[in-house]
Amino acid sequence: MLDLLNDLLWSKVLIVALVGIGLFLTLRSSVVQMRYFGDMFRIFASATQRKEGQLSSFQALMLSVAGRVGAGNIAGVAVAIMLGGPGAIFWMWVVALLGMATSYFECSLAQLYKRRSADGTYRGGPAFYILHGLGQRWMAVLFSVLLLVTFGFGFNALQSFTVASSMHDAFGVPTIVSGAVLAAVMALIIFGGIKRIASMADVLVPIMAVSYIGMALFVVGSNIGEVPATLALIVKSAFGLEEAFAGSVGAAILMGVKRGLFSNEAGLGSAPNVAAVAEVAHPAAQGIVQSLSVFIDTILVCTSTALIILLSGVYQPGTEMAGVVLTQTALAALVGEWGRIFVSTALLLFVFTTLVYNYYLGENALGFFSQKPALVKVYRALVIALVLWGSVQDLSTVFAFADVTMGLLALVNLVALVLLYKTGLRLMRDYDAQIKAGVEQPVFDRRQYADLDLDQAAWPLPPTTGPAASAAPASVAAQRG
Repeated sequence: MLDLLNDLLWSKVLIVALVGIGLFLTLRSSVVQMRYFGDMFRIFASATQRKEGQLSSFQALMLSVAGRVGAGNIAGVAVAIMLGGPGAIFWMWVVALLGMATSYFECSLAQLYKRRSADGTYRGGPAFYILHGLGQRWMAVLFSVLLLVTFGFGFNALQSFTVASSMHDAFGVPTIVSGAVLAAVMALIIFGGIKRIASMADVLVPIMAVSYIGMALFVVGSNIGEVPATLALIVKSAFGLEEAFAGSVGAAILMGVKRGLFSNEAGLGSAPNVAAVAEVAHPAAQGIVQSLSVFIDTILVCTSTALIILLSGVYQPGTEMAGVVLTQTALAALVGEWGRIFVSTALLLFVFTTLVYNYYLGENALGFFSQKPALVKVYRALVIALVLWGSVQDLSTVFAFADVTMGLLALVNLVALVLLYKTGLRLMRDYDAQIKAGVEQPVFDRRQYADLDLDQAAWPLPPTTGPAASAAPASVAAQRG
């Protein structure tokens, strides 16, 4: 039954939905992900500013990257190549470039409809824009349940299995030992709340991402003469023009879309839960920053893994090797046995930050129903137990189940995005108009959105004097336009 559902969701429904909706949003927004590509870095550079007690836009981005960059970038890319050929990487690129527009819309909407909690922090995400933007509580409940099951439970067990397998291959560490250590460290972090999670991501994410990309650049530089042929192999294989992969175009597309979504999560509805907690001047600014995390995840980190595997010569059509082991073996072939240790260490950091991120998404989903301390403690205990359990399992069934719930999660979110895209365009035009008017940092004025169900505590009125006040006429013009 799981195989049938996966086949229906991934080989028919979601490929059309993800690519189609990503293309639709790209065209309707005049290619927003490219128009503001340079601004992603400008906003990113000033994103460390924050109010006391709130997360900055930078911290929200690091949390998002922590979740996106994980086992999917090391093991998932290897699986995509093994099952779909090198051409799967091309389709991962396509999903990412279109997904940057999808991510812009979902994260902007999450910011717009966020709610301020009693402790002063923010909560938001697809469940909130479905409830307050569409007025469909049943749909918001369905999304929250799927989010809790997929990330809070399924993906955490899967990530634990991946890192335990890697540590066993590289160091001979028993899987139960890896699971116990992960569970213990997880407990120390998650009982500290979202601020401790963000502080951890601030430090680990830049280190792990820069180190891994740096290793890939070293590999590319050492094999620069083979890089053009490798990139040509990826493109040719994507369209069946490479003889060895002539019959695998369908598999390349399927694995590229499936593993691409698992890796960068654009359209899945997970990242908006983190995007909503940041303190920003305008919702669209957070949408722009979050588009950058899709770029970092797939175009930079996933491509790094693909080049390591394909340049090594270890991969051949028909290769059967566990995903993470293929990546480790490939790097070991290029730089020596220490490469195996490097991949395992990088994976440990990637998976650890993803485990914490997954936990937070589950807690956010749980918070949609109840924020009773006792219930949250039970959830935390279950997560820690599943991390330990997952490290010693054969997770083929869990993986298949997680793929189904992930597919359903994406469908619910994509339907909501299609129904709310005009509101997203309205935000974008407001931001565009202020930029065109010369406003350096556009400011959101909820008075121009009085017809929407917004939280006044989350969006206080902007000052009546100073640079922010000058944005109001542009905002009015954008609404009337």
